[in-house]
Amino acid sequence: MHNTFKAISLSYKEAPLEIREQVALSEDQCKKLLKYFKEFTNVQDALILSTCNRTEIYYSSEEDLSKSLLGILSIEKEWSDSLKYKKYFTFYNDHQQAVDHLFRVAIGLEAQVVGDLQISNQVKRAYQASADEQMAGPLLHRLMHTIFFTNKRTVQETAFRDGAASVSYAATELVEELTSEIINPRILVIGVGEIGADVCRNFIGQTDKEVYITNRTFSKAESLAAECGLKTIPFEQTFEVMKDFDVIISSVAAEQPFITKSFVESMEILSFKYFIDLSVPRSIETSIEDIPGALVYNVDNIRNKASQALEKRIAAIPQVEKIIEESKEEFQEWTKEMIVSPTIKKLKNALEQIRLDEIKRYTKNLNREETAKVEKITKNMMQKVIKLPVLQLKAACKRGEADTLVDVLNDLFDLEKAKEKV
Repeated sequence: MHNTFKAISLSYKEAPLEIREQVALSEDQCKKLLKYFKEFTNVQDALILSTCNRTEIYYSSEEDLSKSLLGILSIEKEWSDSLKYKKYFTFYNDHQQAVDHLFRVAIGLEAQVVGDLQISNQVKRAYQASADEQMAGPLLHRLMHTIFFTNKRTVQETAFRDGAASVSYAATELVEELTSEIINPRILVIGVGEIGADVCRNFIGQTDKEVYITNRTFSKAESLAAECGLKTIPFEQTFEVMKDFDVIISSVAAEQPFITKSFVESMEILSFKYFIDLSVPRSIETSIEDIPGALVYNVDNIRNKASQALEKRIAAIPQVEKIIEESKEEFQEWTKEMIVSPTIKKLKNALEQIRLDEIKRYTKNLNREETAKVEKITKNMMQKVIKLPVLQLKAACKRGEADTLVDVLNDLFDLEKAKEKV
């Protein structure tokens, strides 16, 4: 267990979007792969994380199974040329490096938007899938709960998660503020370029809103809607249905404004209608604000808000890294102690067997009450006898000297032949 954790990673840092799209896995595919790992490999723990920015496999095994796991992935994805994708992966075969990488990913230090809260939720869902498929053993359980506690400390003790630190996140946060008093607000996203698509992904799981997507190339809108669990509207119906929405988010690429003042004047605005322009050049005429009830927010307003939040997050990184180091130390101590757990178990079993054998020899002529007293006395004696060796083993772990003491105990009590169960 001391050097068994490994990771395979493909992320936005090494792989372009067209590659990440080909490698990305749905939740069903992740579960299917976990089943394959369980059936066809000796992997003890496995966690599969797949987002728009990364696809990663974490696993626990004495052997280096990275090639085998990638092979299973390539079969599932039906790659005709696996080498085309393999070159974009980074392999973490050192236990501590793999643990460190998962910490940094889960907390948000490796996110495209530093401190991204979404990645924390995605890691939790990945862990839940591992648990559901019975691919989370003691090591992964302990590691994930340590990470969740670290994340909690990060939120409580630093500014690392304060504010929205990207234009798309800031836009989503703005929508939340604008619609806080509206029941089931209706939102229309026009254009699914990079920013528009990110905005849509930020709405995943927000069941209190009705979000629709439209795009000139309608197949892109349909694909993104399927990914995010949102709805679509044909692009040619955009102007016809715009009157029915509370918030219109535009990221349309055009030289001239797509939504004009004259068009909005033709709409009947009964309360407020919010227009959020994420396009450069702008796709919504600013003069629309002259119309009662119409409010316009442009990309500069939103970017300024995002930049301020990002500065705070970057300034908090040293604090976050200090918290992570403290958590990793604690996890490392636990990992070291787990190395001697089999020896402790064998020692307990060996001494218990001695106790049972002796009781069997000397309690034949005792009545039930006398036998019960002997049982109690001998069990208490055994607990006191075993206490010191166990404490010494754990202390030896911290000093890095456990192997020597394990060998001594194995020789003294012939633990290699001791029964695993009594």
